[in-house]
Amino acid sequence: MKNIRNFCIIAHIDHGKSTLADRLLQATNTISERDMQDQALDDMDIERERGITIKSHAIQMNYNHNGEDYVLNLIDTPGHVDFSYEVSRSIAACEGALLIVDATQGIEAQTISNLYLAVEHDLEIIPILNKMDLPSAMPEEVSDQIIELIGCKLEDIIQASGKTGLGVDQILDAVINRIPAPKGDEEAPLQAMIFDSVFNSFRGIIAYYRVRNGVLKKGQKVRFFNTGKDYNADEIGILKMNLVSKKEVRAGDVGYIISGIKAANEVKVGDTITTAERPCDAAIKGFEDVKPMVFAGIYPVDNEDYEELRYSMEKLQLNDSSLVFEPESSAALGFGFRCGFLGMLHMEIIQERLEREFNMTVITTVPNVSYHTYMKRDVEAQLIVNNPSELPDPAGVDRIEEPYIKAQVITKSEFVGSIMTLCIEKRGELKNQVYLTQDRVEITFEMPLAEIVFDFYDRLKTVSKGYASFDYHPIGYKESDLVKMDLLLNGEQVDALSALVHRSNAFDLGKRICVKLRELIPRQQFEIPIQAAIGAKVIARETIKALRKDVTAKCYGGDISRKRKLLEKQKAGKKRMRQVGRVEVPQEAFLAVLKLND
Repeated sequence: MKNIRNFCIIAHIDHGKSTLADRLLQATNTISERDMQDQALDDMDIERERGITIKSHAIQMNYNHNGEDYVLNLIDTPGHVDFSYEVSRSIAACEGALLIVDATQGIEAQTISNLYLAVEHDLEIIPILNKMDLPSAMPEEVSDQIIELIGCKLEDIIQASGKTGLGVDQILDAVINRIPAPKGDEEAPLQAMIFDSVFNSFRGIIAYYRVRNGVLKKGQKVRFFNTGKDYNADEIGILKMNLVSKKEVRAGDVGYIISGIKAANEVKVGDTITTAERPCDAAIKGFEDVKPMVFAGIYPVDNEDYEELRYSMEKLQLNDSSLVFEPESSAALGFGFRCGFLGMLHMEIIQERLEREFNMTVITTVPNVSYHTYMKRDVEAQLIVNNPSELPDPAGVDRIEEPYIKAQVITKSEFVGSIMTLCIEKRGELKNQVYLTQDRVEITFEMPLAEIVFDFYDRLKTVSKGYASFDYHPIGYKESDLVKMDLLLNGEQVDALSALVHRSNAFDLGKRICVKLRELIPRQQFEIPIQAAIGAKVIARETIKALRKDVTAKCYGGDISRKRKLLEKQKAGKKRMRQVGRVEVPQEAFLAVLKLND
């Protein structure tokens, strides 16, 4: 066990984690030159196309250092704020972390938040300055930032480049010399923590785990601690580029288990594996349940695909345990699911994966957050509202509370003014402003989560020319003056477009949504009024004009009463049509509500 090292890579998005992981794999000959490709550990098409890591990837490397063989278990983690849950799971399975900072950009918001996660778990931090081959690298300046942040010495910081391979040997030496070997007792009852799982259509569910104590042997009867179910360990082994089967996996090691489980709900990430004949006393701690931030309805385009969609979502949940969903129905869209996501990018990725991996075309409703509602008749009773259509009658509501977050923005000092304007427009409250260096500022805000859900991140990037980095965490609920805004098409309410908004924003938002829908909904044979309303009060209206056939074309000259008679007849027909006509809302209309500023 003294020759095992478990470590992960943490950094802000786009600071070169996956590229550096590629160089480590090459330096340890884990992957052959023939199989080598960029982002070798990213196995999803979306990850390659967008150049981001969505899933954590575990892999084992063998390395000979000073004549001794070492086993290095590496976990490459995502950098985007929406996937920080993946990072927290990876950290729980490691003893050390490589903190990578881009030498051209310096420390960003997500670097700090991932670092705090690692420090909480007492991980040994190895700071690395990446992208040293670029002419715009600022090693002295960024090194000072790192020293100030984690209190290390200048000689502890390793200068590296994922592109050229500079410093890779130093990193491997530092991993062996600085990161402690895992602690564990091979004689104790088996204790292994599941940190990830994937679904294989031929072999069922494959669970990835880290063994804390004991030894897991092939063919043993194992028990999953939280679900209390027993299985046979049909195949166990370690994770290389492919799965490599072994007879046993010992304490301190990272491995996989295949036991023929087919049902998705039987494997919980964070659960403990033990043996049936000699179970351990307690489960391993160090895992919090994921808290979804953004809620949206996902509906199949064709209602007959509902069961197929449920099956696809369960498969996805195995691979991405931060996705939560429950069934719901809507008058406009039929049966579907209310899903909880960690953020807007997470929601976009889930939608794209449903389309690519399961061929499911889905309609997504307007995203919103969950609110706490208190009624007048019982002020203590708290009602959680995840969907605006669930909001009780406003006359009986005492108050509504909405979730607030603490947001950190790190940016160049020249953009401070425009970023403050944006945050105040989004009902933010400035709490703190710290100059990290002469031209880098950290601004701290408290603001409602609902304001971030729509287009905050995109607009932040626009006003800061892409230089601002953003990170947030929830701080609880606060009372707000919220109203439910309904949208009526041809007098009928479209529940999928309802939203809970702040009273001060309602009129402006209502007007903009009506204008946008007027552009997107195709014209019909009859006139369609689009109205935004709060309760019975209409606050905005737009009208889609009717397509009209020229019924007077055949009248050449003659009395005006002939033309009028034909027009009156047409008008009566249009009126009857409008009473029975139904308006189809295209998918773009649901998505357009999110991009009102474009």
